Amino acid sequence: MKRTADPISYAREVANSAGSKGMPRPERERLILDAAVQEFGSQGYAHASVAAIARRAEISKPLVYGYFESKDGLYLACLHRGAAPLVDAVTEAQTGTGLDRALGTLEAIFRTLEPRRLDWAVLWDPTLPPGSAVGEAARAYRRKLSALGAEGTQEALASAGFADPADASLFARIWYGAVAATVTWWLEHPEEPAETTTQRCARILTSLRG
Repeated sequence: MKRTADPISYAREVANSAGSKGMPRPERERLILDAAVQEFGSQGYAHASVAAIARRAEISKPLVYGYFESKDGLYLACLHRGAAPLVDAVTEAQTGTGLDRALGTLEAIFRTLEPRRLDWAVLWDPTLPPGSAVGEAARAYRRKLSALGAEGTQEALASAGFADPADASLFARIWYGAVAATVTWWLEHPEEPAETTTQRCARILTSLRG
């Protein structure tokens, strides 16, 4: 293949050529994204590199650029692939009230993350540059999840006859922290299936209610 002057165009040519001669393009994209999630999720955006991602995927660095053009483009692809289904699953779980709604939310999180648990770390990456496109994209997904949590905690208080806005604000903050701690614990125990952790949460929440 004759190399063009523009490195991005050349990288695209390499990607298209490799996709047509070897692995199908969708499968190659999945391979790259899986490697990127491992890198971003374990190292953080600030410390991850396209070169390291290419090594994880066992492909060339230009090939990665041929598919995603930049580190930001690669991160955004990982983010959208992981966060959009998570928001959808949590939204669908917002039925019932109180304990049932809380458990439904946790079950939806675990079930959605089960195939790629580090999608959670990619979404909540603390190393994303403030004000950047990648940072704002992650914040948009976080805001959606936070809004769903606030709605649930407010409804729980309202059903118990409590309407103080400060109560709702504090309860929402407690719920956010509890969810983050629970998912973090689950990530630290990769041998534990989503269903088992959901059952643990059910026992713990039931004991608190009792």
